[in-house]
Amino acid sequence: MDLSVAQKILDAALVYAVEHKFMPMAIGVLDARGALKAYAAQDGTSLKRGEIALGKANGAMALGMGSRALLKRAEQQPFFIAAATAAIGGSLVPVPGGVLIKDGGELVGAVGVSGDTSDNDEAAALAGIAAAGLVGETG
Repeated sequence: MDLSVAQKILDAALVYAVEHKFMPMAIGVLDARGALKAYAAQDGTSLKRGEIALGKANGAMALGMGSRALLKRAEQQPFFIAAATAAIGGSLVPVPGGVLIKDGGELVGAVGVSGDTSDNDEAAALAGIAAAGLVGETG
């Protein structure tokens, strides 16, 4: 995924959040390597929202499943999620809002959103991904 696609995802997710009157958002888009490609935090976002958003995206990339699936896994296997969190350096947040990005079935990145409810974070992520003509996988 190139920078223009990552920026389109980011911009569309922010527009969606504003249109739906969500609380201020932090959004991070990772490429297929898991490297940060684009990031923004709206004015009024709380101090650590960015780390939470990136934890959602990093967790999704590291384990190959959206963070909604990670939440289910955390409920069923809390020791596994704790161990996986430690293994990836602590950046795993197992709640909705971390969505894998696919293009023709191929994993091309992930987006993490934090700021409102987890369901609303996930909805903003999905809107951004769809606006770029890609498919989001939440788990």
